[in-house]
Amino acid sequence: MVEIRWKQERFPDAGEDVATQKNVPDTPQTRASAYRLAFADSEFLCRDELRAVRLQLELLKPEMALAERGITSTVVLFGGARIPDPEFKDKARTKTLADLSKYYDAAREFARLCTEKSLKSYGRDTVVCTGGGPGVMEAGNRGAVDAGGVSIALNIVLPHEQAPNRYATPELCFNFHYFAIRKMHFLLRAKAVAVFPGGFGTLDELFETLTLVQTGRMEPLPILLFGKAFWHKIIDWEALADAGTISADDIKLFRFVETGAEAFEVMENWHKAG
Repeated sequence: MVEIRWKQERFPDAGEDVATQKNVPDTPQTRASAYRLAFADSEFLCRDELRAVRLQLELLKPEMALAERGITSTVVLFGGARIPDPEFKDKARTKTLADLSKYYDAAREFARLCTEKSLKSYGRDTVVCTGGGPGVMEAGNRGAVDAGGVSIALNIVLPHEQAPNRYATPELCFNFHYFAIRKMHFLLRAKAVAVFPGGFGTLDELFETLTLVQTGRMEPLPILLFGKAFWHKIIDWEALADAGTISADDIKLFRFVETGAEAFEVMENWHKAG
């Protein structure tokens, strides 16, 4: 450790070298892209050949930030971006979405309860993590604010850009280019996953989580599905088991819940019940 510190003091760091480039003479040579430091050259870093480097950077940046913050476990909330705050349900595009607005409140309540528990570990354990957008994601980050705690937001760049919701903790609000790396970060620290009614994105996140647990690639954890009627309407779970494409025990990988309080209790007693 002493030797490493000695080297760091003797040689300038990368940030210092970037800063010195502002003071070089303005010549055709210094203006050329070839002269830019490779790691400070955004055009170079965005080349197709640098995709592997960008993947690594997206894995490292949030991981380092969460590790430095001392966050050891998260509770992940997946769910529809279109589910409205009940206060604005009259503006929902369909009656079904208006009816599903109750799950906004359920997500907010569940996140508040998780964050209240998180505060007992000084915000290191059971930290709420969402996709950072509107709808259920907003409700999750908002519930953390209700409890006076922090929450994580893993945003993704989309063709129709949406800003992070205003309840996400700024220093824990990340942005991703690669869906795959974002989904890794959702589950790396997850101690529970709560899934609310949603669309393709929610289904993708749910089934990836179930597949990882089913195949033994991830340790079993509480998987809570809010809204039994919704999930039974869109997916015939028993038909999958009857067809033999999944086993009957696979349906036991998750539980249906309705309220935030019920979900929190099921999460807390998951292993006792199992």
